Amino acid sequence: MVTSIALTALATAASVVPLVLTGPAGRAPAPLEWGAGPLTVAALPRITYVAHRGGAREVPENSMTGLMAAYQRGTAQVLDFDTRLLRDGTPVVFHDETLNRTTYLGGEVRALDAEEWRGVRLRPKDRLPGSWRSERPPTVAEVLDRFGGRIVLMLEAKDPRALDRLAALIRARGLTRSVFVNSNDPEVARRAHRLGLLAQVWRSAEQLRTDRPERWRSYVDLLDVDHRARDADLLRAVRSGIPRVWAHTVVTDAQRDRVLALGCDGVITDAPGRLARAAQRGARP
Repeated sequence: MVTSIALTALATAASVVPLVLTGPAGRAPAPLEWGAGPLTVAALPRITYVAHRGGAREVPENSMTGLMAAYQRGTAQVLDFDTRLLRDGTPVVFHDETLNRTTYLGGEVRALDAEEWRGVRLRPKDRLPGSWRSERPPTVAEVLDRFGGRIVLMLEAKDPRALDRLAALIRARGLTRSVFVNSNDPEVARRAHRLGLLAQVWRSAEQLRTDRPERWRSYVDLLDVDHRARDADLLRAVRSGIPRVWAHTVVTDAQRDRVLALGCDGVITDAPGRLARAAQRGARP
């Protein structure tokens, strides 16, 4: 059961208001360009930056406005977001099992249907830079329609039951080479691969101590490793034969420089804007 923990007027008055970010002379910074067809993973640079949940230290996590801000700033080549499944089978963009931490409501996400989801409003953190209005969390279909083919996407299937539905949404839009589907479970990655998707596996520092990722190289396109893992474990991941090895969740220059020095070719970060500014000042790109 979903219970309100804020005044009803506060939730209903807050509507989805996009934040328009502009660069010099009022122009938005140019994102990564694409050609006649959808942008695919083949267009990614040698070292890739990923805006984790849109850049959760800089924007409201897993929000359409936050994802749009990260896209317009052009400081990341991949947008990451989490997915959950509603009661009626609708995949939505959300991290937690419950609404409590990031919205004005309480209760389980899976208790809602699509109609009830339209009444949910995100609660931006006070410590975020800038000014952000509350908005409804998007559905996965809305994010794919807004960004699909314009920038590479990374979505985590928090509920493996949603995998078939996610695959259908991705295939229907011609985005099978543009969207990584992420899970902590290698068996879910195997299923994603069989569905014709780009399969990603994330692993914690503790899991990497005993993992043998070379066993997954026939079906995993991207290995997502904890930057806190031991050097030996990161090196084993880099040498596994999996095409891409990216490190999460990086927030400092030192963390970034370490994982890149060990051979990782991507950085998943909550602060893509800050790391990009540091790189422009002469830090390792």
